Amino acid sequence: MNRHPQLSSPAPGRPGDSCVMVIFGATGNLTQLKLLPALYNLARAKLLSPKFALIGTSFEPQDEGLFRERMVKAVKNYSDQELDQGEFDQETLDWIAERIYFIAGDVRDPEFYAALKARCAEVRKIHEIEDNHFYYLATLPSLFGEIIRQLGEAGMASEEGGHWRRVIIEKPFGYDLASAQELNTDIKKVLRERQIYRIDHYLGKETVQNILVMRFANSIFEPVWNRRYIDHVQITAAESVGVGQRGPYYEDAGAVRDMVPHHLFQLLSLTTMEPPVSFGADAVRDEQAKVLRAVQIPSPEDVLSKMARGQYGEGKVAGEAVPGYRQEAHVAPESGTETFVAMKLMIDNWRWADVPFYLRTGKRMSARSTEIVIQFRRAPLILFRNTAIEQLTTNRLVIHIQPKEGISLQFGAKVPGPVMKLGAVKMDFDYSDYFGSTPDTGYERLLLDCMIGDATLFQRADMVEAGWSIIQPALDVWKALPPRSFPNYAAGSWGPQEADELLERDGRQWINLT
Repeated sequence: MNRHPQLSSPAPGRPGDSCVMVIFGATGNLTQLKLLPALYNLARAKLLSPKFALIGTSFEPQDEGLFRERMVKAVKNYSDQELDQGEFDQETLDWIAERIYFIAGDVRDPEFYAALKARCAEVRKIHEIEDNHFYYLATLPSLFGEIIRQLGEAGMASEEGGHWRRVIIEKPFGYDLASAQELNTDIKKVLRERQIYRIDHYLGKETVQNILVMRFANSIFEPVWNRRYIDHVQITAAESVGVGQRGPYYEDAGAVRDMVPHHLFQLLSLTTMEPPVSFGADAVRDEQAKVLRAVQIPSPEDVLSKMARGQYGEGKVAGEAVPGYRQEAHVAPESGTETFVAMKLMIDNWRWADVPFYLRTGKRMSARSTEIVIQFRRAPLILFRNTAIEQLTTNRLVIHIQPKEGISLQFGAKVPGPVMKLGAVKMDFDYSDYFGSTPDTGYERLLLDCMIGDATLFQRADMVEAGWSIIQPALDVWKALPPRSFPNYAAGSWGPQEADELLERDGRQWINLT
């Protein structure tokens, strides 16, 4: 059936184009936890085309009916929100189920792509879908180049007659600078840059997107968003969970490769970029790439003095005892893999000269929290010299990204009474309080953008390579100098002492707001 679920009111915005979505590695957790719930939310919001279908692929054979049942179950288990009545929209769920297909095969086998191409044509005919496809690579990163090469040889990546082909690539995009450059070279033999969507689910967060709106649509912020008024910036992406069952991946990647060139540098570039000439994809990404290229590349000496790494040991999180990293499943008992990293970076441009940027990310920290702290300079004390005030409260703007999305502003105000005293006042804006909560996995906006051809929130090749260039010196130095003190922070803490000393040397300290 080709019916489309009806909503009580039409959704704003353009719905996705008529297309077939193909997920490579569809039996993995990402598809069930994020992608299917996101598609369900888009369908409920009437942002999926009535002419849409999904084909999952995997190396392991699986009954198509069983795969369909697993995907429907995933929507029920992992969708963030239910309808106001407390029940799922069964009509939408049925509509999605009718459009789920499956094909098994080896992505290194050309015959698999011939079968997949035929299956795509069959599904398009059943649902009267336009000849548009996007391929989601939810596989091991080592297979990215091979899949794209095979798609090209099978004629499944070429665009003809006004139809499009797009590829979404999950992180990590490369293992270091050389591998990222090699992967970019390989995939550009098959795809144009406009066909490549390097995804970072952080960019699907409302607050991340709101950084640009807050900065460039509000005249109270833009004039002070520079070195004259800002003392320093802190960007934190802390997780209270450990590596869980991801030991094999994490042993190979570590905190730096897992988080810094993708998540943290995306937040850094959006916070520091110059105003783009428009919100077009290339205009925004031009400015992001420009500011990343302006970051000072650390010298080996800088790595030793301006960067810190750590690995969590045993401790307590939320009152419960948890194992250290070396006791996690599939982790070497003497592992030297870092689960925490902190760094001080400087940006060589007119806006940010002499303003330090402190970045940190880690596993098994005190709380799950991702936020950007803009610490403004302290006002002169001259006016208050003959009062009881010894120190003025600094202004602080905090952009909260997760778990709750919002913005808070701290400023000083006089404490009531006959004596001149100042107190810190905080104004909080919470998205759910002001606009209500909406179903969100972080992938809805990104999948929709791919379906309409808007690459603004996706990384471009030059951005990826600029990010790897910044952290390559750390990868080289730390490879040559294995850590001697691991584990060096307890699970449930805010990281190793070395990270605190990084700021203390500058007369500053980390701001732990959670």
